[in-house]
Amino acid sequence: MAAQQYKITGMVCASCAQTIERAVSQLPGVNEANVNLAAERMQVQFSDQALSPAQIIQAVVHAGYGAELAQELTQESAQRERQVKHHALQHQRNVVVTTLIIAAVLMYVAMAGDLHLPTLPWLNHMQFPVTTAVVELLLVLPILWLGRDYLLAGGKALVRWHPNMDSLVLVGTGTAFVDSLVNLGLMMATGRPQALYFEASGMILALIMLGKYFEALSKQKTTASLTSLLTLIPQTASQLMPDGSVREVAVKTLQVGDRVLVKSGQTIPVDGQVLTGQTTVDESMLTGESMPITKLAGDPVVGGSLNKNGQITYEATHVGSDTALAHIVKLVTDAQGSKAPIAKLADRVSGVFVPVIMAIAVVGALAWLLSGQSLAFSLTIFVSVLVIACPCALGLATPTAIMVGTGKGAQNGILFKNSTALEQLAQVKTVVLDKTGTITKGTPEVTTVLLQPGASQKRVLQLAASLEYYSDHPLATAVIEANEAQRVPVDDFTTHPGLGVTGQVDGQLVLVGNAQLMAQSQLDTSGLAVSQLTDQGNAVIYVAYAQQVLGVIGVMDPVKDDSRQAVAQLQQQGLKVVMLTGDNAQTARTIARQVGITDVISDVLPDGKAQAIAQLQQQQAVAMVGDGINDAPALVQAQVGVAIGNGTDVAVDCADVILMNSDLSSLVTARRLSQQTMTNIKENLFWAFFYNVLGIPVALGALYLFGGPLLNPMIAAAAMGFSSVTVVLNALRLNRFKERTNRKDEVKMKQVAVEGMMCDGCAQTVTEKLSTVVSDVNVDLAGKRATFNGDATLEQLNATLAETPYSVKAN
Repeated sequence: MAAQQYKITGMVCASCAQTIERAVSQLPGVNEANVNLAAERMQVQFSDQALSPAQIIQAVVHAGYGAELAQELTQESAQRERQVKHHALQHQRNVVVTTLIIAAVLMYVAMAGDLHLPTLPWLNHMQFPVTTAVVELLLVLPILWLGRDYLLAGGKALVRWHPNMDSLVLVGTGTAFVDSLVNLGLMMATGRPQALYFEASGMILALIMLGKYFEALSKQKTTASLTSLLTLIPQTASQLMPDGSVREVAVKTLQVGDRVLVKSGQTIPVDGQVLTGQTTVDESMLTGESMPITKLAGDPVVGGSLNKNGQITYEATHVGSDTALAHIVKLVTDAQGSKAPIAKLADRVSGVFVPVIMAIAVVGALAWLLSGQSLAFSLTIFVSVLVIACPCALGLATPTAIMVGTGKGAQNGILFKNSTALEQLAQVKTVVLDKTGTITKGTPEVTTVLLQPGASQKRVLQLAASLEYYSDHPLATAVIEANEAQRVPVDDFTTHPGLGVTGQVDGQLVLVGNAQLMAQSQLDTSGLAVSQLTDQGNAVIYVAYAQQVLGVIGVMDPVKDDSRQAVAQLQQQGLKVVMLTGDNAQTARTIARQVGITDVISDVLPDGKAQAIAQLQQQQAVAMVGDGINDAPALVQAQVGVAIGNGTDVAVDCADVILMNSDLSSLVTARRLSQQTMTNIKENLFWAFFYNVLGIPVALGALYLFGGPLLNPMIAAAAMGFSSVTVVLNALRLNRFKERTNRKDEVKMKQVAVEGMMCDGCAQTVTEKLSTVVSDVNVDLAGKRATFNGDATLEQLNATLAETPYSVKAN
């Protein structure tokens, strides 16, 4: 099954989109066809064995519209499309201005006598009716010529029995023009004045052209968020040559393996891995997190991110369409081309809207004519109904909001794979969170070391790391990274499954493991207050040397900095928050308490996670948030699967929404954006329907029945044109969407990560040192971070810690 996007030309309203969708959907092998009126794109899923792109294009052409395969959205293609649209808008503006000037002159000629305005004697329609009528005809002809594209398109749609908005315009203006032309002939034959509608015909077309121009101008802004991502990539890059020289090359010529130099203040051109240098990088374009991230040798860098204050060289690992930014753009483009379930209502209505309106216009005009009104009166009714009921606003209501919403999400590091996910995220009532890597950081860390009297923390970590170096236990890495001393040689290393490891160091037996291992060796552990570690959710590792327990190491997967706040905000939104984990009940409850979750499902195997989601779905709609391979079945089962961006490829592939950073606060932002987008769509649909429900009776003469005025067709044309503009402008309000989470970067260096802390004494030392330059210092040993009030820089903070083994970095 292949999926392709096509650029569509010639569409003017929702009926056009419906016609194209029907024509393509009838082709053998087509699974689904979605037309986005606002983006002028069609997304087709089809069997490439049964159908070719040329056949799809041919079907669109037979339906009366133009189609071509959409180019891959790159910086160059976006620039070309912007230039084409810019020139098209300039031409459209010039045509509209010319048309309005001629229409204004036509209106003056037609109305000057009735309004007693000064005019040339031979243009007085009371004295020289034929001369005035001929002048009006000569003025309306160029207007019809300038608006011929609308009239011809409407005629083609009528011939194919798929009438659209242009068909209504053609019938309305054409009826007024032909009737006026017939009356002009009668005037020339009889010399008696007759009713003329040349000015109505010309002004209707002019006002519709003006409305379509403003609509095109507004629609161009709906893609601003997406195209702004494309402009992040620079045009050139500094490539390091094998001989050590630097050469400026076009970014599109870079290949995987090329070395690139990036100086302070420059934008990183493609994805890669740092070889030399150190810097901080702003990756807000990718993750929505504007706090700069430190990059050292071996760290990945992303094309489009901004190098802040250092110089690095790196090796290109992904270029062109394989970069992270290119993948983001493709995901957003696909989402904008998909159709939300809420759009189906508008589709069903617009599919029969135009024929129904034409029938209403005919019936209304005949009813007035049969009631005794003049032909002129009935003609006014007919034209007004046709013009005011054009379904442009109805067709733009959903796609414009979807385009702006998904684009805004991408700017905030939130990728919606399709518009269905955008809609359903607003409807979920339960959010299920995986623990490891979602609520917690996913990488265990040594949080505390408890010592027996006379024992050294440095020695305990050294012995433990020396043995764990040969172990494949998940906690081994945390112990090894916490050790700052050189490892010692180990002899007779032995693994004891479920217990720990043992070995010989300097001829003495070393044991590193759980309490059961110590008990088997008859070692006394009673002097250590281990319960305070287990109560906090730590896994404990005892370390014994020469038949003496030296201490115990507490290892824990710490909670992310923003998890508690994000959970609270989700609960404030009225959501039920559930933790779902394969960990044991005690650890799960401990972590849940730390973040404020009361509903916990623990000891669940991967296939059991999907079953747990299914049970919750029996009560209400569920969103599942995870990052691992074991979360994939649950992500698929949930109404909305949400993947943490730094998770596994399997989780990302199975999810409907991707949070490009690892913060749960992005989930809060994603749901708020989803809710505001759906509210915006409902507002658009309401006004589109309300406009027609109110406008059609007025055009039929409802006010006239009660002594009010009759709707002038020219006013109807103006109202119809600006109804579409109103819908697009309402969708553009989503561009004002802002995050409300209290992100770390909203204050100036208020929180930093602290490296090197192992015990309460370490935290006390860091607190005392930092308090010399900032105030209200609070050091979190478990989370390894410090918060404070003050404007000290990282350099100033590290200067105060210069004589200690501790240091701080951006959190």
